[in-house]
Amino acid sequence: MSHPTTPQVGWHRHQLTTGPDLPFENLLTPDQIDHAVRADGVRFRARMSTPAVTLWAFLWQVVDPNGSCHDAVLRVIGWCVRIGRQPPSTDTGAYGKARGRLPFGVIRQLAREVADRTADHTRAKERWRGHRVRVVDGTTVSMPDTPANQAAFPQPRTQARGIGFPIARLVAVFGLGCGSALGWAVGRYQGKGQGETSLALGLLDEFAAGDVMLADRYYSGYGIVARAAARGVHYVGRAHAARRVDFRRGRRLGAGDHVVTWVKPTARPAGWTATEWDALPPTLDVREIRVIVRRPGFRTRRHVVVTTLRDPVGYPPTALADLYRRRWTAELDLRALKVTLGMDVLRCQSPDLVRKEIGMHVLVYNLIRGVMAAAARAGRHAPRTISFAGAWSAIRGLADIVCAAPATGWAILLRVVRATRVGHRPDRVEPRVKKRRPKPHRLMKHPRDVLRQRLQRHKT
Repeated sequence: MSHPTTPQVGWHRHQLTTGPDLPFENLLTPDQIDHAVRADGVRFRARMSTPAVTLWAFLWQVVDPNGSCHDAVLRVIGWCVRIGRQPPSTDTGAYGKARGRLPFGVIRQLAREVADRTADHTRAKERWRGHRVRVVDGTTVSMPDTPANQAAFPQPRTQARGIGFPIARLVAVFGLGCGSALGWAVGRYQGKGQGETSLALGLLDEFAAGDVMLADRYYSGYGIVARAAARGVHYVGRAHAARRVDFRRGRRLGAGDHVVTWVKPTARPAGWTATEWDALPPTLDVREIRVIVRRPGFRTRRHVVVTTLRDPVGYPPTALADLYRRRWTAELDLRALKVTLGMDVLRCQSPDLVRKEIGMHVLVYNLIRGVMAAAARAGRHAPRTISFAGAWSAIRGLADIVCAAPATGWAILLRVVRATRVGHRPDRVEPRVKKRRPKPHRLMKHPRDVLRQRLQRHKT
């Protein structure tokens, strides 16, 4: 493998991020792609399937509802015709091999660069009491049932072999102000060190001293809170279900508000090494606050929020309660990734490509968030007031205009995206039910080859 020649560099940098469906050149430039490729030490021959062209085609697959390799190759052929280059063969083999060679580090670096640039553009007033707030949450995704995927991401043990699908666990860190995915980690659905808390520990590098980590009750264990505090990261989350809260203990700050000392458990949790667990302090001072949630038509509910922000004047209980209520934005961000962008069911046949496919979804998600942030800045309102699904629909609908006339088209795109606002809907409640009935097919209870054999016997 050798470095590309100078003409080849100029060619693969030309219009890599523009096309009928990808008007992202303002957010992901050819220079950025070239820099990420070189920073990862990638070498390639002077041919069609360069890392940049492969990345561009992979982006096509993610945004295309069909998402087949054949369609991705056809996109590359159409692009080559537009720029006056000899189109490649319609055979998908070369593109499949090129995807396998595309380094995951390039995808991760580009996704982080887009996210960081979007987060840096958020206004100071969108911070919470001077702090950057980053929300942590987790989910799962499924993928094709291949032997390689099953080996890397086994299906749940409760399912019989040949019936279920491989499942991967995903934990992500989102910016509260703009919603960009600042980091993510992928693991197995089950197994030691593969839980949400274990994956979240590996994402603490996405936080800087002074940041606020906002999470649900599952993350409010001693280990994560203490590890975050040791890095100067403040924690805000609901009290863990296994922890008993007694407001008669500790230093009282007000009604339903006190500072109590947590003691490190003697039993080391799964996923922690002995060295890591021993490095944690033996005790930790934590503030616990009783929060009362009243919703019209629903019974009053009481929660306990735990935090390492112990100043009752600078961080009153009402402010912390309002902040915790905004934790729900992470659920909406994951829904945008899984439902709006179709990451719920992945398409790749191997674990390596599954990780890259997740990374490409995150990259596209951050690019859309970048468009939303630019539209919000132009309209002087918060990015969270713009609908993600509406913005994505506008991007696809106006892509041709943006690519044909970048300056004029970009201004039109921002104006349309700015108009796709979401209403102010605090305490919105919707039942998790489906109205449309599924088709009356029986559930699969035996492996497919067994069912085929039964059908063959009945035919004979």
